[in-house]
Amino acid sequence: MDKVAVVEDNPDNRLLLQAILDGLYDVVEYVNGVDALEGLAAAPPDLVLLDISLPGMDGNEILARIRADERLKKLPVIALTAHAMSGDRERYLAAGFNDYITKPIVDETLLLKAMKKWIAVAREERA
Repeated sequence: MDKVAVVEDNPDNRLLLQAILDGLYDVVEYVNGVDALEGLAAAPPDLVLLDISLPGMDGNEILARIRADERLKKLPVIALTAHAMSGDRERYLAAGFNDYITKPIVDETLLLKAMKKWIAVAREERA
């Protein structure tokens, strides 16, 4: 079963993601950037769902550190954010996120499709 890291400080959002992903993925959760970076380095997952608005170190800084780490730089990272203004998607993709999903998650099929796609792409690149 593919392993997915969820980096999200809001307990309600973590609960929702757990409900969506339960039985489909092995999920590990982190509530802040420091713990996430330590956990990702110790046991890299197949994909990261990364909240942008985190206390302390935000999602953009976490992503920059992931991309700067030789072992993690190709890890697929999907931005999860309530920021859904015009131009946000392009800005996050330009920052190095593989994909962008807005919260609240209303249509879980969009999230699951994006996850499946990026896990497959990463698997192909490793082969």
